[in-house]
Amino acid sequence: MGRARKPLSAGELEILRMLWERGGLTLSAAHQAMVDAGHGIGYTTVQTRLERLVEKGAVAKSRQRPAEYSAKVNPDDARGSMVDAFLNRVSGVVPLFAHLVRDPSVSSDDLREMRRMIDEAERRLERDDSEDGV
Repeated sequence: MGRARKPLSAGELEILRMLWERGGLTLSAAHQAMVDAGHGIGYTTVQTRLERLVEKGAVAKSRQRPAEYSAKVNPDDARGSMVDAFLNRVSGVVPLFAHLVRDPSVSSDDLREMRRMIDEAERRLERDDSEDGV
C-alpha cells in the first residue's frame, strides 16, 4: 500500500475507515454501511467521496459492475499524508512540537514517549550519517 497523494477530508477519512474495517464494498453497500452507522449521508455524497478517494490514490475502483471500492492505503499511510499536509500549514515540525510540549493535556508519559522517539531518530540519523561517510 502507498501513501495518499493528497490530504483527505474528514468525510473521506470516515469512508476510508469503513473500507479498512469491512473490506471492498460497492457504492450501494458503502452507503448502507454509513447509514447503518448513524451517518445521515446521501447516496450521491458517498459516491462523490469515493470517487475523490479514487482520484487521490487512496481507494481502488474495480472494473466489474457494480464497481467495488477498496482501500489502497493503510491507516498509517493515510495518517502520514494528513500529518504532512498539516505540517505544511503550520510551517513545519518545530512549531507543532513547541505547541505539543506546552499543551496541558500532554502527560508525562506522552513526553517520555516523545523523548524516546527523538532519541531513536537521532540514533538513526547518526547511523545513516556514519554509513554515508559523513
